[in-house]
Amino acid sequence: MAGSSTDWISLAEAAEILAASNVRFQASTIGGWARNGKLQSIKLGGRRFVRRAEVRALITPPRRVHADHLQPGLFEDLRD
Repeated sequence: MAGSSTDWISLAEAAEILAASNVRFQASTIGGWARNGKLQSIKLGGRRFVRRAEVRALITPPRRVHADHLQPGLFEDLRD
């Protein structure tokens, strides 16, 4: 369910998600990203939590678009 409490994970859980993909960062580094606004976060009871989807996005490869899926004629003016 979107917006549920399971969308927010601890910094240690975020580090575990990254480590499972061979991307190793300390929880304190992830906390620094959150404090600097690079990751959305909340602070409850002295603990900081970040969005699971944002952490997963760090390890998701960018989507590639193949040339045959582009709109026909989109780059015609670049040929000459």
